[in-house]
Amino acid sequence: MAGASPYRGTVSSSLQPDPEGTGVHQAEQAYLDQAYGHLARMGERTAAAAEDAAERAKADWNAAVAHGRLMDRLASISDDRRPLCFGRIDEEEGAPRPGPSWYIGRRHVEDSSGAPVVVDWRAPVAVPFYRATYLDPLGLALRRRFILDGRTITDLLDERFDDPEAGAMAAAAGLPDPLLAELGRARSGPMRDIVATIAAEQDRIIRSPLEIPLIVQGGPGTGKTAVALHRAAYLLYEHRDYLSRQGVLVLGPNRRFLAYIAEVLPSLGEMTVVQTTLPGLIPSAPVRAGEAEEVARLKGDPRLAEVLARASVDDVRPPPESVAANTRWGTVHLDPKDLEELIGQSLESGGAAGLRRSRFRRAVIRRVALELSERRGPALVGAEEVTADLRRDAPFQRALDRAWPNQSAAGLVRGLLGRGSTLARAGSGLLDPAEMRLLTRRPARSAAQEPWTEADVALIDEADSILGSSARRYGHVVIDEAQDLSPMAWRMAARRSADGRSMTILGDLAQATAPAALRRWEDVISAIGRPPGAEVAELSVGYRVPRPIMEFANRLLPSIAVGLRPTDAVRPWGEPPTVIPVGAVADVHLQVVARAETLAATHQSVAVIAPPERAAALRARFAPGPGQVVSAIEPVEAKGLEFDAVIVAEPADIFGLSGGPGLLYIALTRAVQEMVVVHHAALPHPLL
Repeated sequence: MAGASPYRGTVSSSLQPDPEGTGVHQAEQAYLDQAYGHLARMGERTAAAAEDAAERAKADWNAAVAHGRLMDRLASISDDRRPLCFGRIDEEEGAPRPGPSWYIGRRHVEDSSGAPVVVDWRAPVAVPFYRATYLDPLGLALRRRFILDGRTITDLLDERFDDPEAGAMAAAAGLPDPLLAELGRARSGPMRDIVATIAAEQDRIIRSPLEIPLIVQGGPGTGKTAVALHRAAYLLYEHRDYLSRQGVLVLGPNRRFLAYIAEVLPSLGEMTVVQTTLPGLIPSAPVRAGEAEEVARLKGDPRLAEVLARASVDDVRPPPESVAANTRWGTVHLDPKDLEELIGQSLESGGAAGLRRSRFRRAVIRRVALELSERRGPALVGAEEVTADLRRDAPFQRALDRAWPNQSAAGLVRGLLGRGSTLARAGSGLLDPAEMRLLTRRPARSAAQEPWTEADVALIDEADSILGSSARRYGHVVIDEAQDLSPMAWRMAARRSADGRSMTILGDLAQATAPAALRRWEDVISAIGRPPGAEVAELSVGYRVPRPIMEFANRLLPSIAVGLRPTDAVRPWGEPPTVIPVGAVADVHLQVVARAETLAATHQSVAVIAPPERAAALRARFAPGPGQVVSAIEPVEAKGLEFDAVIVAEPADIFGLSGGPGLLYIALTRAVQEMVVVHHAALPHPLL
């Protein structure tokens, strides 16, 4: 029989916290210490198994696979940078499992007999830890949360659901104290997981079924990025076999953002998720150039999909002369009318252009074999031999290539944008002459030197799909900061989902700044093909940005879009932004530098967010390096990031940029402790 806890319920038979009953705090610390001991022994067993698999892997492919998985597991067990266990729940008598205690933590820990010591936060039994309330305790008698410093419990918060007044919730406006402790923590380095402090509205999204295409609208500081990453970790736990084969893809807006979130999934024990940007999916076409807003908007238009489809067969035409097909049984001459007929049949057969091209070539070979059979008799002519002979017939192969050229995706896009005649034919009836002129550009000397832009990447991926190449598809796709994707970019992202449905899409329409961005989530659902069951969930509670700063930023919402719901910040403390007007343009730089140095003395992370030209000048002053806590960035680079303190330089210049209201809203919502606004020009009218 399992050993009894001094409080109530049962846990592992090998654990008896504080048998002398000298205090709850000491008992929980003793339990936690023993749990770490069991985790260490799990690591020893895993290391031994990995060593054995490494020996067998030399001659056994399955053992090599097992060794890789064991090493991943060992890495997750050995990661002690985050607290192992952050709380406990006691079920009330008469619950489905009457009266046990369950310790909830970052990962599963068991004793030598296999009995649970710590339950993985993703397990069904852990749901009440995140969702129980006094109105609906979900079968709990007690929820105990640990406030930890490394491996040490510094404080406890008990919520006894049979005695609401015993809870210490009121002072936190309904939020548990561990969350308040986390919200007050300085921001430095990469993003941390929120596994110990997941709120009920976040937990419901995290545990949504795999097959639901889920769009999460959330304002600044609502934790939508953390929710998406925890959802990925949860789905990997629930669907381990499927997703270990199919994979999980996380798409972020830029490399800085990916670096910021890089440690979250590994800290939750998930080592194999692919994290990249949309351009990162096409490494053969690196982004080298920018372009005018109207050009980027046009390239994001879904009409370009049909234009590319037309362009993919624009060069298909029968040769002007007959084509000789030489075989061991003699030569067959195919006249232009024969080839025109076969081309027409293949064009009408449907499917990807590459598949139709293959059908055309096979049809030509069948026509040659048929004529030879009529001459020599079907018993004497073998189709395989005819095919082999024609593959070796270089002039014949060149003639077919001229009739229906082979293309690469990049070559198709390069030809469309670089040849006005191709664009005129492919765009006829879809694009007007002015739009065609916008799209046309002089091609580089070679494809390797082509000045690809970010909008070109989605066109190349579309072309790849049109030609019949298949991009890697994933069992689940997470798309973060998604409010800026164009319809063509949405098509690209949706193609990465194995079933076209399993996606988590996160964004804030108030932060949409790209020229071709869609302004309604309903339009996004249409852009990804209206997958069945698509839902839009909203995170309305802002946990990170203090209320005085959030209220200042929310003044911009009417300038961005009508009807956007302001984020409800739960941190009532903090000072409003410090607004510093200066008398001369040159004084903006001096004041920003001085303020940044002052803030750097008291905060672990400081960002100066400024218009592009000013940001470039400030980067020279605050170059990255050891001990440097100040970053100088443009508003677009700040998406999804958080800093202890933020200085926004010359907000009127940011407001005047393309997508300026959204960019300024981003800049004004990055601070979690303190914000300063320095300006010479008058503040934008919504902020007055």
